[in-house]
Amino acid sequence: MKYIDVFNGDADGICALHQLRLHEPRPEARLISGVKRDITLLEQLTSISNAVITVLDISLDRNRDSLEEILSRGNTVFYVDHHYAGTIPFSDTLTTHLDPRPLTCTSLIINSLLQEEYSSWAVVGAFGDNLDESAGQLAKRLGFNVAETEQLKETGILLNYNGYGANLADLFFPPDDLFRQVQPYVDPLVFHADSPALQTLRSGYRDDMDKAMSFTPIHEDGSGRIFQLPPKPWARRVAGVFSNTLARNKPNLAHALLTANSDASLRISVRAPLHNRTGADTLCRKFPTGGGRAAAAGINELPADQLDAFTKAFSRQFAD
Repeated sequence: MKYIDVFNGDADGICALHQLRLHEPRPEARLISGVKRDITLLEQLTSISNAVITVLDISLDRNRDSLEEILSRGNTVFYVDHHYAGTIPFSDTLTTHLDPRPLTCTSLIINSLLQEEYSSWAVVGAFGDNLDESAGQLAKRLGFNVAETEQLKETGILLNYNGYGANLADLFFPPDDLFRQVQPYVDPLVFHADSPALQTLRSGYRDDMDKAMSFTPIHEDGSGRIFQLPPKPWARRVAGVFSNTLARNKPNLAHALLTANSDASLRISVRAPLHNRTGADTLCRKFPTGGGRAAAAGINELPADQLDAFTKAFSRQFAD
């Protein structure tokens, strides 16, 4: 039997898969992942037949055509996600657990499915997805003290930080490699204390965030703030965690972060206000290559001449 595990390259994707594989190890499984914005991963599997495929933290809406082709070739698919899904294909060989509510993530969905068998890793994944309230509540219920909870939070942030970039060359570790470095650890607190990978990410995170925090908004109104960082690897790496930090600092405002791609188009990360985690996906889907979830979404390639249109749409979307 062929096993294939497909997962988003951020903290949520890694922690969701780690929980599953602690519960049901599949050391022979082929791993498919990429940078966080590489979300059409199922395109790589449309010629595969008679495999058992697990898909985690990847938008079904953006992979529907590939998924239908995969199902037509005799594959069995287990699909868990928290992004907007749209129409779900009907198939006896497709099992889905999809929950787009803004205060959940794929790691938390897996945690429920496994009856909280490896809940500490769900806390890490939720913190990485900027769901501090959900993560903190679960950590408290599990009995973690303040210091331990902060260690789980830092682990989630650093795993998430590694997922951002235009390509794998921007990252410190390819996500499949980082997952393999996580795999030996049942306890995320031991991973936090012992992992050389986390030490590397901690140093890079501090350097990149110091640079990002020196920038001021290019647009600000009552709806939110828009920032732009230079087209450098450090800026692409820090985009997600910087956006999350901005959202935490001004929870009543929406935020957008722009970086230029090599073709002069703009890569955009959007965060809805933390006090009303809706609208980010609706805004981004108005533009080509846009998608995501209600609280956090993005546009991969916005033509530069549409920046003014985006700015106006951003203000309208979050005006209330």
